[in-house]
Amino acid sequence: MEISGADLFLKALREEGVDTLFAYPGATAIDLFNVLYDADDIRLVLPRHEQALVHAADGYARSTGKVGVCLVTSGPGATNMVTGIATANFDSVPLVCFAGQVPLSLIGNDAFQEIDIVGITRNICKFAITVRDRKDLGRIIKEAFYIASSGKPGPVVIDVPKDIQVAMGSADYPETVNIRGYKPNEKVHRGQLKKAVEALNSAERPVFLLGGGVNIAHARREMTQLAELVNVPVVTTMMGKGAIPTNHPLYIGNLGIHGNYASNHAIADADLIFSIGCRFNDRITGKLSKFAVNTTIVHIDIDPASISRNIVVDIPIVGDAKNAINQMLEICQSRERTEWVERIQKWKEDYPIHMLKYSGVTPEKIMMSINRQFDDVILTTDVGQNQLWASQYCELDIHRQLITSGGLGTMGYGFPAAIGAQIGHLDRQVVSINGDGGFQMNMQELATAALLGLPITICVLNNGYLGNVRQWQQMFYGNRYSMTCLMRNENCPLQCSGPNEACPTQYVPDFLGVAKSYGVQALRVTEEAEIDDAIRMGKENRTGPTLIEFVIDREANVLPMVPPGEALDDMILE
Repeated sequence: MEISGADLFLKALREEGVDTLFAYPGATAIDLFNVLYDADDIRLVLPRHEQALVHAADGYARSTGKVGVCLVTSGPGATNMVTGIATANFDSVPLVCFAGQVPLSLIGNDAFQEIDIVGITRNICKFAITVRDRKDLGRIIKEAFYIASSGKPGPVVIDVPKDIQVAMGSADYPETVNIRGYKPNEKVHRGQLKKAVEALNSAERPVFLLGGGVNIAHARREMTQLAELVNVPVVTTMMGKGAIPTNHPLYIGNLGIHGNYASNHAIADADLIFSIGCRFNDRITGKLSKFAVNTTIVHIDIDPASISRNIVVDIPIVGDAKNAINQMLEICQSRERTEWVERIQKWKEDYPIHMLKYSGVTPEKIMMSINRQFDDVILTTDVGQNQLWASQYCELDIHRQLITSGGLGTMGYGFPAAIGAQIGHLDRQVVSINGDGGFQMNMQELATAALLGLPITICVLNNGYLGNVRQWQQMFYGNRYSMTCLMRNENCPLQCSGPNEACPTQYVPDFLGVAKSYGVQALRVTEEAEIDDAIRMGKENRTGPTLIEFVIDREANVLPMVPPGEALDDMILE
């Protein structure tokens, strides 16, 4: 029996166990949407913008562990996905992104809404391909799901011309995949691992440095057991936070330019850094020439290209984080390192992260209230100061997950990611933490959340600035606040160095008014005493989203901070 390419597309989704499709229709994808019309076993989600669509699929994938699936039309539909694809690629998120395309005969003729999406995305995804023959469609889709979810996960882009969608062909969908040249290695070299364990056993001042790879591998329980077995302190990248519970005695905190004093000094003073699932990017190393000088470095990562790319390591190990950790549990020796652990704990006690210099509504108080009120929660953040504060103060464990854009740092990510996470977990609490700038980049998704009745608690930290850039302008550019004030209007002076009596008094937009126009419950918090009640209202509203605008100090800064070009232990604390 022969079926159309569109029907095979639907069959493939079912064979791959796809239960949710984030999709936006258009002319070159209309045949795919036509077959979805009667597909009551697949939930179709219609966001209001294709960029938000990919972020939502991303949040769904990160929170569920499944492949997130997208469908858009050609031209602007496809190009609107680009930022979301790059975001997922940086953070190793498994997505399969389908884009409609003009018929094969029109490709290269500048046809209406023709775009070379494969050429555009080739360098920001794991694999991209145009289907040029109907007989290859099933194989390509099967391979796409395999590539996206195996090895180091990532997004795959499939460009489907309109004539391929309507062409008749075999109804067979492959059961297996065999791709020449793509054989991801998840096994761990036993000899290298033994060498690493020997170095760990003999080290006096070892530190585990955990990146997002541990969370992606779902190895949190195993990693906690390993840290306890060998009694080694743990520091994390922002993406690795939650790899062990943040209230665990061995957990020190985040590392990097906004890491805490104890974590950065632990790395600087360690005689062994045992890194798992971490890229050693510039946000965590500080000045490369001063990072971990005369320190033995072990690096376990599933991506061989990540090893020794930024920091040359002594013991490289390619393999899956969970496999490596499980094998280490079998061969590692228990050892007391009381003096080293106590020294780090003393640093942590002597130099805590806090915002005591600010009064009223502070990000620390907001995050602490979230910690108190939510036991089982998925937290998403946008990018900027809101993200850094959440990473500093939010408590994470096996029941409390943080989803954020790490590698690309994509503003506008947090709220649509929360939509995807909530769709993937209708029975769980989801809290979206945003800045006032980033929230406006995909604020239109209030419609999606409201119409689907998603009970997301949306926290908007409003300081009237693009706060992270403003902080850099204040600290390193002599208070030259160039284009970072979101309250600036045509009556403001050309040059401004901070809030003053001439500043506009009305913020545009009125977030409460916008929310209410979408039928969303909304409230504004201006006093510390209002924080707990506001968050409780959001938690208790299970019929739809709640937007809470927190008005915070306009010039509140994220500290500690490592100045540009300095070593990790050279921090600005106050």
